[in-house]
Amino acid sequence: MHYDGAMTNPLVISRVFAASPATLFSVHTEVAHLGHWMSPAGLTVIKADLDLRPGGSYHYGMRTPDGHEVWGLWQIVDVQAPERLVVESQFSDANRGVVRHPMSATWPLYTLSTTTFAPEGAGTRVTITWQPLRATPEETATFAGAHDNMKQGWEGTFAKLEAYLKTL
Repeated sequence: MHYDGAMTNPLVISRVFAASPATLFSVHTEVAHLGHWMSPAGLTVIKADLDLRPGGSYHYGMRTPDGHEVWGLWQIVDVQAPERLVVESQFSDANRGVVRHPMSATWPLYTLSTTTFAPEGAGTRVTITWQPLRATPEETATFAGAHDNMKQGWEGTFAKLEAYLKTL
């Protein structure tokens, strides 16, 4: 796990939610909540292990409707409840090994995601800053070229989060 502080073609996406920073931090950092909203539509969470501390990790697996498995791994870099969560993320296998993106051979092996939770009005602004980490120029270009698709994906994920928050 390494973070050098350099911002390389970051994606920044932000939205205000009608919930407190503490609630939003909880739904971003507790397994009982993550499986309800932090996945693409149609995928089922099949495994989720979380050790929420710097040096800890979140390893999760999801299954598509046709039975394909997709795995991910967050290495926890920094936790400042309820203000900030920083993770190094990568695609993985069931044994926590780092693997390439299942649909892009030039996606960065490692990315860094910083999520902040700031009070705003009667709610909380969640801001995600996501960037390639230790990436080749080709990987950095792939990441930068995918910003529009990633924004669309995050808008869908944020819509799921907004709906989930109404059930709490």
